[in-house]
Amino acid sequence: MSCGCSSLKDGKAIVDHVKYKGKENHQPLAPLEIHCECGEKFTMPTVIANCPNCEMTYAVTPCSSDNIENVKPAGIKYA
Repeated sequence: MSCGCSSLKDGKAIVDHVKYKGKENHQPLAPLEIHCECGEKFTMPTVIANCPNCEMTYAVTPCSSDNIENVKPAGIKYA
């Protein structure tokens, strides 16, 4: 992660950091299609998003949102 966020290893830490910075409503730099643990597929509309089926929260920092590998799960309804 190019913004110095590389120490954020789990989804909860990413959610907390992004919300602290006030950037939770930013769109990802690239379309990010999530294949949720529940089997649902969806495209993240913002850098913090919940699965429409099971409400698992997924998060990525805005500066690293061009790569699906940077998206981490944070827990059910964590956002």
